[in-house]
Amino acid sequence: MRRVFITGIGPVSNIGTGVSAFTEGLRSGRSGVSTISSFDLSGFPRRLGGEVKDFAPDGLIRNLDLDRWGRSSLLAAAAARLAVEDGGLDEQVLTERRSGVVIGTTSGESRVVDEIGERVARAGHERMPREAVRKLPAARLSAAVSEEFGLYGESVTIATACAAGNYALGYAFDAVAGGRAEFMLAGGADSVCRWAHAGFVRLGAVAEQACAPFDRDRSGIVTAEGGAMLLLESAASAEARGARVYAEILGYGLNCDANHMVAPNAESIARCMRLAHRRAGIRAEEIEYVCTHGTGTPANDRTEVAALRDVFDGRVPPVSSIKSMLGHTMGAASAFGAMACALAIAEGFLPPTINWRTPDPELADIDPVPNYARPHRIRMAQNDSFAFGGNNAIVVLAEAL
Repeated sequence: MRRVFITGIGPVSNIGTGVSAFTEGLRSGRSGVSTISSFDLSGFPRRLGGEVKDFAPDGLIRNLDLDRWGRSSLLAAAAARLAVEDGGLDEQVLTERRSGVVIGTTSGESRVVDEIGERVARAGHERMPREAVRKLPAARLSAAVSEEFGLYGESVTIATACAAGNYALGYAFDAVAGGRAEFMLAGGADSVCRWAHAGFVRLGAVAEQACAPFDRDRSGIVTAEGGAMLLLESAASAEARGARVYAEILGYGLNCDANHMVAPNAESIARCMRLAHRRAGIRAEEIEYVCTHGTGTPANDRTEVAALRDVFDGRVPPVSSIKSMLGHTMGAASAFGAMACALAIAEGFLPPTINWRTPDPELADIDPVPNYARPHRIRMAQNDSFAFGGNNAIVVLAEAL
């Protein structure tokens, strides 16, 4: 098995597009949440979202016909372009060597679903827009990246909801570590849309004023969007071309609660963490930071902390939730989390949990890095993600020594 390095980071996010802006957003505790503007909010009791309001695909994407692709595909392709450029990788080298794409998503081309539904409701099925239907398949997210770069390797979209970004990283890790690929572009993409926002509102899972993970008065998520892609390659490849290395992926764990569609299970999550540690060949006490799933719902945060206490034998390292800044970017969430871990390792800081005001007595032993980033050397980090359907995915990252 070959060692796998992260050598390029490509964020298209509401706290900054490009690695420099994204890093500064994390360090400063910037909030990317505001009133949703992409659809009519009439009748919605919850109005906040994490939209990428300055997304300009024509300034980032070189080869795609933008009119042929939905927003999520364009977010993925733009993020991949940023990752390749950040990695200093010659595009011809990427194309000529074994290179693939794997992207996680929750809703795929969710805005296209909205468009089709509105048109059919207004004018009937005979008026269903053909051009929108062509954009709809979720497989187009990875296809957009493959077409943007002319890549002939594996092109996979994984739809394990809010754990999908980590699933994608695990898939890409296996491809590089096992020699199936020299380079992999891996991450996630999703778009803010009416139907998903409505669904979470109906579940009672959306916060009214702010996403405040680990706070006593936390009340839910903020739906959000973004594209998050990372460039993975073998250690030998990175060393041969003198690439800057952010972090090494040591391993990952995947499992399913097989218990409830929306309620997380602490015992199952703990098993997933231990599986990730075992596959990474590390001990729990070596982890110095956890980028949590941290949705800001009462049940999620309580359950995640219970699993962490179990695995870390009551000595939980500092944790934070970048969803407090970005909102919940769905399939992109854990890919953004992996970026946060890699940057924390490379730059030596703990990303904060913003909007934290009141300590929760039930979580009194947890350090959520409240409101402000802190300088801290991190040699090893854990990136958590859980999803509807009981899908859990944990990735372990470390300094590349």
